[in-house]
Amino acid sequence: MNKSDTTGPSTSTAKPAATPETSLILLTGASGYIGGRLLRSLENQGYRLRCVARHPEILKQKVRPSTEVVAGDVLDRPSLDNALRGVDVAYYMVHSMSSTGSFEETDRQGARNFSEAAKAAGVKGLVYVGGLGSDEEELSAHLRSRHEVGDILRQSGLPLCEFRASAVIGSGSASFELVRSLVERLPIMLTPKWVKGKAQPIGIDDLLDYLIEALQIPLSKYRIYEVGGADQVSYAEMMRAYGRQRGLKPLIIPVPVLTPRLSALWLGLITPVYARIGRSIIESIVHVTVVRDNAALTTFSVRPMGIDEAIRRALAHEETHFSETRWSDSLSSSGTQRSWGGVRFGTRIVDSRTLTVEAPPEVVFRCIERIGGGHGWYACDWLWRLRGFIDLLQGGVGMGRGRPSSATLRVGDTVDSFRVEAIDPNRRLRLKSEMNLPGRAWLEFEVTEEGSSTQIRQTAIFDPVGLTGQLYWYSLYVPHEFVFNGMLRGIAQAALREMRDLDMPRIPHGQTATQHRP
Repeated sequence: MNKSDTTGPSTSTAKPAATPETSLILLTGASGYIGGRLLRSLENQGYRLRCVARHPEILKQKVRPSTEVVAGDVLDRPSLDNALRGVDVAYYMVHSMSSTGSFEETDRQGARNFSEAAKAAGVKGLVYVGGLGSDEEELSAHLRSRHEVGDILRQSGLPLCEFRASAVIGSGSASFELVRSLVERLPIMLTPKWVKGKAQPIGIDDLLDYLIEALQIPLSKYRIYEVGGADQVSYAEMMRAYGRQRGLKPLIIPVPVLTPRLSALWLGLITPVYARIGRSIIESIVHVTVVRDNAALTTFSVRPMGIDEAIRRALAHEETHFSETRWSDSLSSSGTQRSWGGVRFGTRIVDSRTLTVEAPPEVVFRCIERIGGGHGWYACDWLWRLRGFIDLLQGGVGMGRGRPSSATLRVGDTVDSFRVEAIDPNRRLRLKSEMNLPGRAWLEFEVTEEGSSTQIRQTAIFDPVGLTGQLYWYSLYVPHEFVFNGMLRGIAQAALREMRDLDMPRIPHGQTATQHRP
């Protein structure tokens, strides 16, 4: 490893690797965890951006109009020529850890193809994220492959800025979701020795800052940079740090059993991490992944945060993402996979149902907007009142607060035990529960015009805290079936009645609403 340029922040007047508006940046892996967040950061910085994707039609829906999306696959060498034409700096953010078969050979071939195509196209520099770990020890297959990919990219002769990082702390990262799921679901954990492995986890915001700033330093500064957060901790300490943020105190009991293979299978049952991915993570965890070379701190302006702040930001950013996300989009992206009592989105449990009714969106939304208060909840009002009474006994707000207006709602208005968190006229209403719950809960309604009909999407979201929250949700599975289905039918029937009362031309003969489940 080149140890040069470690005496202080760069003050060189040399030309930066790329500049906004004039340089063309290529991004691979834009649909992945880090790449997807880097995409948004590059767009916000004003860079001319081109993304290469195997399925460009899907990615085009997620980028800004100014971002170009082209078809290409790192395993298909000819497809890369057009993608790399005219590119100044390219981000290589591809890895196949979750693939079946020999992911090492897949990674190897992809890196060869990309480096050859980049050199042929006249690309000036490459940026890549690998993994920490000493080349002097026998690394796991995953870490070994990460290092090998960097070596192959360097062999092209192009300047390569390679960031070697430990676990990334951010909502959605494999390592973070593993830690989170264990803490949320297991108050007592019998853990193998791999939880003692030392790491230097880095917050996703800090890693993105490094990746963006790589465009602002000269190509002569491109080299291997080891990056990590301010703290060196074990995975057990990471679990306790996460628990502090959520008010949980996991009891961690180390045991001398559980091989990486057995641990991975066990994790597949407990966490959202697939067994084969979990095994790759665990095999890497047993290695010490801490920063030994501090050149990054002297070259870049980034001053990484500690573990507590990284976790706090991960959870806070999750809230921002949540507030901006349409739950129907989240469900469609997860396919048809369901769990008993709801679809899991991160740690949240989502129960989403749709129904189509022959009425215009504005009529349907008026009916939705009247929910609660003296009007009631369209179905099973006695169950709502019973739940409110129980909440009152627990010191909560109950169901008796009503609403300020019987016909309209604004952000901040109370609706019985809920409060209006978001409202888009004739499109969306989201209510946040203020009951005493072992977690947080929302109820959201969306209306979408579909020809002469309107689709109503009703989504209940629950963010459980610990095992108590999990048990609470699933204990209500049967009542939810009655309440949630009844609410949908009640809203549809109310819309049809209003159509008849108004004598509107789209009135059907009888109710024609049908229910669909994701």
